[in-house]
Amino acid sequence: MYLKKVEGPRAVTLPDGTVMTRADLPNASTRRWVASRKAAVVRGVLYGLLTQDNAIATYGLSPEELAAWIRAAAIHGDEGLKATAIQKLRQKGGEAG
Repeated sequence: MYLKKVEGPRAVTLPDGTVMTRADLPNASTRRWVASRKAAVVRGVLYGLLTQDNAIATYGLSPEELAAWIRAAAIHGDEGLKATAIQKLRQKGGEAG
């Protein structure tokens, strides 16, 4: 079996005890960002599976966009990453990405 050389760990253990691997991250060609894919990238960055710079380069994100995802997830959980939730929060004057 051939393992592609990657920077950083291949797997990390999340606080709930589950293991997240690079296979759990969205495909690099992802262009449709549903909440579950955003959450996977956010968890990958927060728990050290990939760096912020790597996530930005891999997924073609702006630093501001990734920061907004991280902020929304920290404040509102995975629900805060849904497009409809972001729209509702903006209407209420709350800050989300």
